[in-house]
Amino acid sequence: MRAYNCVRFRVKPGMEDEFIENQKADLPDFAGFRGGALIKTGDRTYCFIGEWDDFDKIVNARPGMIGMLDKVRHTLEDLGDGLGVSDPVSGEAVIEFPGTKQAHGHAA
Repeated sequence: MRAYNCVRFRVKPGMEDEFIENQKADLPDFAGFRGGALIKTGDRTYCFIGEWDDFDKIVNARPGMIGMLDKVRHTLEDLGDGLGVSDPVSGEAVIEFPGTKQAHGHAA
């Protein structure tokens, strides 16, 4: 079953361009990584969503993902409540929803 990871960040004032450029320059090349997106969720807040072949691939990629975080750690604010600079979660899909075209029987 496919798995997903989600990581929430808040960027320090004036550091958004550096944060985004670093994300573009450091594209992941992890086994089982299907793709993802960096989403701007608010004022200086972002969320990364990644899709993976299975949960074991996420587990195996964690050291590399921490390495990527280390490169931008100086651009991030502490989220508070003991979280540090990121709020990561991950797990296997329980339900996967088809896109609109697929749901109506059209080819994508």
